[in-house]
Amino acid sequence: MSLSDIPAFLVALALLIAIHEWGHYRVARACGVKVLRFSIGFGRVLWRRVGRNGTEFTLSALPLGGYVRMLDERDGPVAPAEREQAFSQRPLRQRAAIVAAGPLANWLLAVLLFAAVAWIGSEVPKAVLGTPPAGSLAERAGLHAGDWVRATSPDNQQWQDVDSLSDLQSAVARAQALGESLHLTVSDAQGHGSRSVHLETERLAGRAPDARLFMDIGLLPLADPVLSQVTAGGPGAAAGLMAGDRVLSVDGQLVPDSAFLRDAIRRSHDGQQPRTMVWRVERAGQVVELKPTPRLADDGGRKVARLDILPASKAERVFVSYGFADGLWRGLGQSWDMAATTVRLLGRMLVGEASVKNLGGPLAIADAAGQSARAGLVPYLEFLARISLGLAVLNLLPLPMLDGGHLMYHLFEGLSGRPVSEWWQRQLQRAGALILVLMMALAFTNDIASRLTGWH
Repeated sequence: MSLSDIPAFLVALALLIAIHEWGHYRVARACGVKVLRFSIGFGRVLWRRVGRNGTEFTLSALPLGGYVRMLDERDGPVAPAEREQAFSQRPLRQRAAIVAAGPLANWLLAVLLFAAVAWIGSEVPKAVLGTPPAGSLAERAGLHAGDWVRATSPDNQQWQDVDSLSDLQSAVARAQALGESLHLTVSDAQGHGSRSVHLETERLAGRAPDARLFMDIGLLPLADPVLSQVTAGGPGAAAGLMAGDRVLSVDGQLVPDSAFLRDAIRRSHDGQQPRTMVWRVERAGQVVELKPTPRLADDGGRKVARLDILPASKAERVFVSYGFADGLWRGLGQSWDMAATTVRLLGRMLVGEASVKNLGGPLAIADAAGQSARAGLVPYLEFLARISLGLAVLNLLPLPMLDGGHLMYHLFEGLSGRPVSEWWQRQLQRAGALILVLMMALAFTNDIASRLTGWH
């Protein structure tokens, strides 16, 4: 996380917390419950205002959460005149509605943000594929450079249209995380012909979501084999490669796209020894022959060759937008699919069938906030939608410290006719706090590990 990521992260955090607490607040007021304080953040109060209904609105120094404090007999004596306004005196269905309103507000925000992204529209990479890496799932499935993925299906029956490369990548990531295969409908780059392809993403179930996994799946965008960057002092620069070079061939093989070039570089070694390659590149209208020798690097326990260059990744782009009804329907569908996938993924992590490295922490979220904000309004709105939905799902987990835990208390009360005893609430509260601490520690560890891997 860089300092430039912090403002985008704090704006996102404040907005999503405010929406969450606003949900609790509005439903509490609608049910006649007196709200004593509406706070964004914890600790020292930086700003305070008292509303007409007596609610104290505050902004505190530590913006890592928030709360709505309601009049409640469990927290202390309540004046007889205000007893009817106490949370503890409201009917069970109203108390449950107040608790559920926070996550529901985050879910509704996610729907509207996803819909706004669809309404505004954006220029996105087309789902036309480059050359699959050797041995990847895409190569085994029979995909080729220039294939255009038009739709995906987990069961070969219900199909979802693919409007962009990000749609395809999301579907593939979901299938891999859930241990499912994925069927693709593919045409050529001009949209002619159609065939069905089976991508065996279930083979990679349980793998951590890292760069190596991305290469092993092999769905890379089609882009010209032009070098966009050559790192000074690296083996590519030492061999005379320059940004802007168009690679024509490597070891006598024509290079059709940047994906083919990346794979050729990675495989240019014999065991523990890098192998010198013969490149023909076009530079300023002239053909130049160069002989770069890569360095070897460890990539998840296996050796890959690197030239410290960056082939172009600028794929063909299309503008995608939706009308009002279609955009709203897309927002509903995206939020539902993402929530269901998150719940299933958490279940698979719990039983050891999915990698716990899927769990990201505050550093990963801050990175994503900064990157999306720099990319523009639409990417940032989509980031906010994803985080808002994640916050909704997280808060509905049946842990006593969260809204979902309180809903479990209300469910027990509804089924048994009596509330959970104070002794049990204390024990469950301790257990829930411990689980949350462990989850946060794991997420933070994943953040640190991903950065150490990147530095290596």
